[in-house]
Amino acid sequence: MLNLMTDASGGSGMVVMLIYIVIIVAAMYFFAIRPQKKEQKRMAALLASLEVGDTVVTTSGFYGVVIDLTDEDCIVEFGNNKNCRIPMKKSAIAEVEKPGEA
Repeated sequence: MLNLMTDASGGSGMVVMLIYIVIIVAAMYFFAIRPQKKEQKRMAALLASLEVGDTVVTTSGFYGVVIDLTDEDCIVEFGNNKNCRIPMKKSAIAEVEKPGEA
């Protein structure tokens, strides 16, 4: 009779542990994975709306104006010097400001 009670309490302990694991995994999803996916979608939409003439900030912190676009790359003009045009990946762009937003 004593063994039956020990087995029953051990089984309920496993259920409680399983519930804790499910709660921890759910918390990790809502606090880590979900916001990261939202940010990826936001950046993809931002880069898809990129147009010639937009002011951009690169991941390095440089400000420039988009001169030309291709599927994966863009040419950005930095500063007032018209000769400072650098081709770069679109993924190197951190922020975009449309000309009418300023």
